[in-house]
Amino acid sequence: MVDLIRNQCIGSQEELADLLAKEGFIVTQATLSRDLKMLKTTKVPTDRGGYMYILPDSNSLKDKLLASGQLSMNANYQSGFISLQFSKNIAVIKTRNGYAAGLAYDIDMSNAPEILGTIPGSDTILAVLREDVTHEQAREVFARMLPLDQKIPSY
Repeated sequence: MVDLIRNQCIGSQEELADLLAKEGFIVTQATLSRDLKMLKTTKVPTDRGGYMYILPDSNSLKDKLLASGQLSMNANYQSGFISLQFSKNIAVIKTRNGYAAGLAYDIDMSNAPEILGTIPGSDTILAVLREDVTHEQAREVFARMLPLDQKIPSY
């Protein structure tokens, strides 16, 4: 199951069950749900408007590119971003519903030293900034990851 999740864009438990059946493993939805929870998978939005499962220790090419700073998420990346605001050393990022977890994951994978970590909700991300980071410095960091000049209207 881990290899299937790592190597394919799987958007539902039914799709995963079908792929496992092709491999000779017949499983119930309850078993899949339990296994996905045990593996700590997350369901994140894709750039095609669907969803896919990811693993917390994913070593995908995108993760490696994000971590090394070689991938600009502004280019051909539908982040669902709406707005960015600051309160002291907290950045509040608003997204379209369902986009916060995937975007927070990408922010964390960027390993920007100015950002200590993120806490995603359904449509909001709280990002904790290092205490000595100014809002302008943080905005420059987020500009590498968010389309700050292209806000997406909320629906």
